[in-house]
Amino acid sequence: MTLLAVLLLCAEARAAVYRYVDDRGVVHFTDVPKDHRYKSLPTYRGRVVEHRDLAPEDSFDRLILQSARNHRLEPALVKAVIAAESNFEPKAVSRAGAQGLMQLMPGTARDMGVGNPFHPGQNVEGGTRYLRDMLDRFGDLEIALAAYNAGPEAVDRYSGVPPFPETLDYVSRVLNYYRGYHVEFRRSPARSSRPPSAQKKNRRVP
Repeated sequence: MTLLAVLLLCAEARAAVYRYVDDRGVVHFTDVPKDHRYKSLPTYRGRVVEHRDLAPEDSFDRLILQSARNHRLEPALVKAVIAAESNFEPKAVSRAGAQGLMQLMPGTARDMGVGNPFHPGQNVEGGTRYLRDMLDRFGDLEIALAAYNAGPEAVDRYSGVPPFPETLDYVSRVLNYYRGYHVEFRRSPARSSRPPSAQKKNRRVP
């Protein structure tokens, strides 16, 4: 049995499979990505979505720039959240029921005016608006990211970033992606100003 077949069988067992093509054209697969270049081959209702159906991450940059400008966020931050949430898969569905590029829960999607969470434009606009709400509510980037992941109620309960391993890892990954994507948008005329919390506290962000 080939490695790809084995990995796809793993995906049927609800483990995500990731793929990237290096500069020599060699295709790499893994179920434990340690490089941001890996893109997911997501499962949806038990079936693997074909890689040819996936859009490259840069194809969403225009949506990211527009929504970031609408909600006074850096596009690098929005893109970092998308990378951590769905790895740029617009049809992604989590085990908890979060949907789309920015993994909106159905109730959050409704609150943000998102009619179709699998529509990239609607999802990015709704997710960016929600992230802006969390930043306005908590005034701190790390805490806002924790609220985006674990919910604002969990942040209120712990008076800060909840000590959940998943949330701690999520905040760290988003900030790492944020630093990397910052260069991509540095010269863009649509680049918005850095979030107020990053200016005030300089909490491990560029």
